Amino acid sequence: MTATDNRPRLIYLHGFKSSPGSEKVGELRETLERLQVPVELVVPSLGFEPERALTRACEPVEAVLGQRPCGLIGSSLGGYYATVVSARYGVPAALVNPAAYPYRLLRDYLGEQTNLHTGETFTVTEAHMQQLTDMDPGDHPDPSQLLVLLQTGDETLDYREAWRRFQGSPHWLQAGGDHRFQNFARTIPSVLAFLWPESRSGGIFQG
Repeated sequence: MTATDNRPRLIYLHGFKSSPGSEKVGELRETLERLQVPVELVVPSLGFEPERALTRACEPVEAVLGQRPCGLIGSSLGGYYATVVSARYGVPAALVNPAAYPYRLLRDYLGEQTNLHTGETFTVTEAHMQQLTDMDPGDHPDPSQLLVLLQTGDETLDYREAWRRFQGSPHWLQAGGDHRFQNFARTIPSVLAFLWPESRSGGIFQG
């Protein structure tokens, strides 16, 4: 008989043209191991087609919803998906340099693209922009469930768009940096404390 896994589930959603093999995922995994944080890290491969990506983002949440704690970290386009999932299921999410309105931004990427990690080529279409538009939840039903981490030096996204869209949510705004989010590993303990506040008093996390 397999023992029941009661650890909180942490789901990381990667960005556009990224993958579960990204450097940020490696930093997250290494930090969790170094601090001996008792969480189950799940990093789904989202692919590029938005509807399928959202399904893959929802599946690990649905599998544990109501059974054990669950939280999200989403980077760039993954931050948009995390927003949708959070609004749909009522789970907390940390958004790292999130794409506030990807259906506007990604129009500049219509046509053939290449995944920076896997080398896979794919084609971005107007139909994909419509899928992203259709899944937009609008105003989050509970903005306090979102933590928005922004760096003003983001060379890909205008941080002010996310600042305005998520103005009702707690923010962590840093001067400088870049789209990748410099010193991401240093933010992880604070992100975990946001996702699971009981950890602040030595509850589910120690160290």
